[in-house]
Amino acid sequence: MNFYNNLEQILINENPSEKCALFETFYTHYRAGNIAFETDYEPLKFTTPSYTSICEVVHPLKVPKRKKMTTDQGKIILLHAIAHIEYTAIDLALDHAYRFHDLPKSYYDDWLEVAHEEIRHFQMLHKILEKLGAKYGDLPVHNSLFEASQKTQGSLVDRMAVVPRYLEANGLDATPAVLVRLENLPNDPILEEIKSALRIILEEEIDHVLKGDRWYQYACEKEGVDPDTFFEIVEHYSPGAFPKRGGVNIQARKEAGFSCSEMKKILLDHEC
Repeated sequence: MNFYNNLEQILINENPSEKCALFETFYTHYRAGNIAFETDYEPLKFTTPSYTSICEVVHPLKVPKRKKMTTDQGKIILLHAIAHIEYTAIDLALDHAYRFHDLPKSYYDDWLEVAHEEIRHFQMLHKILEKLGAKYGDLPVHNSLFEASQKTQGSLVDRMAVVPRYLEANGLDATPAVLVRLENLPNDPILEEIKSALRIILEEEIDHVLKGDRWYQYACEKEGVDPDTFFEIVEHYSPGAFPKRGGVNIQARKEAGFSCSEMKKILLDHEC
């Protein structure tokens, strides 16, 4: 099997179950050493995400508002929103491996492992959706994560800064707040499943962001870029991203590679 050609076929596949199955077959061959890296492979520049055929794409402000989690519809809206993030994250991790060439094998090991875990996250959430009589694609979604990957196609430094270290790190902040809301609700078997899935996702996403930090530092050194330009890079793509006034998962961010000096810039009035 060839590395880039097979990743391309997985990336462009528009059926979630087929995409996941194709990846798992590919990943089994990869771990067994049965994959060859092609030379001079020109990656495609994607203009639309793979989910456009099954999801209605709307402006971020027009996605369904989260309702009371005590209703099935409220649970569906929450689950669908998070499942969309995880599904998009599958393609993001695959694109990290597909788009950037001539890097250490450990780089590809890392991002394929992340893709494998993002698939598991998506499937966990989707099983709960199905118990509620819903499926991925039933609700409108936004394109924000895909657009970030488009804008950073030409720079590994920018990609690692914007996607894992900024956007995915924001998830480390958001998930605990969702869990607090769910913990304050009456006991409910579906809610317990959602909370269990979110705890697993939060724990594993710390490592995903840490991998992003590792390869951000590597790319900065390779390209002669000062790692402290992280905030300038993020500001370029997302003006006003920092500082935050609260709601920051300080411990998780530190475990994911953020330094004390960075935390002072991320969180207003933070003291290490």
